[in-house]
Amino acid sequence: MPTQLKVIGKERVGQIEFTGIEGGFGDDKKAMLVKDIAKIHGSTVKRINELINRNNKRFRNGIDLIDLKQVVRNDLFSEYGFTKAQWGNANSIYILSERGYSKLLKILDDDKAWDIYDELVDNYFNMRVALKNNEPSLVQQRRLSIMEDNAATRKANIMYKIAMHTESKTSQQHLLALAAKKLTGEMTIPIMKQKEYSATEVGQQLGITANKVGRIANQLGLKAEQPGQNEYGRWANSKSLYSDKEVPQWLYFEDGMKQIAKHLKA
Repeated sequence: MPTQLKVIGKERVGQIEFTGIEGGFGDDKKAMLVKDIAKIHGSTVKRINELINRNNKRFRNGIDLIDLKQVVRNDLFSEYGFTKAQWGNANSIYILSERGYSKLLKILDDDKAWDIYDELVDNYFNMRVALKNNEPSLVQQRRLSIMEDNAATRKANIMYKIAMHTESKTSQQHLLALAAKKLTGEMTIPIMKQKEYSATEVGQQLGITANKVGRIANQLGLKAEQPGQNEYGRWANSKSLYSDKEVPQWLYFEDGMKQIAKHLKA
């Protein structure tokens, strides 16, 4: 069972206002509502929930996230800033720990998200506890650690994006190895070669058109942001049929094709 949850009222960090929550993940541990996270990042609750549910293997219940509807009495909805209808109509109402929030940011992966994370970690998740315990040096140590991790993540992401646009396989492997070293300290990186399928090839196997494959992929949110990849496939540059220009093309991995096949069966 999680530790006792407690709403501590409206919190403000800079221009950001949200509902402060303590407990759930441990004594004095801070948590944040997905509703507030969506507002902070200019997104929607639906999109953030979809990202969490789509990557549910990465989020550990009770450590990274908690579904309030599973642990909070239904008559306490107003304490968390919800109307009775909002509470009743929602399938899940998540709160995230600092660890869960940092995992979400790796999925969002943009500079604005990391800047917001720095500010919230310094002034919400950790600073107040450290000051209460009269340990301000811990705040500075934590900030430096976060800054170093974020800088490494950004550099690795840049190297990865460059690698995905590099035609030379040797250069691509080298850049991916450097990116891995930024994140892990190790120069080597295990790269699993996956079979890739174009939308046309997926359509041929499933008995539908390539256009329909693309529509379903967009509907399910299978495609990563350009340039990049995920467990469902990757972006590659291919020559246009109608000109000499190269155009981005989404190539599907086995898992991507399985998701489309599953959708068709449903």
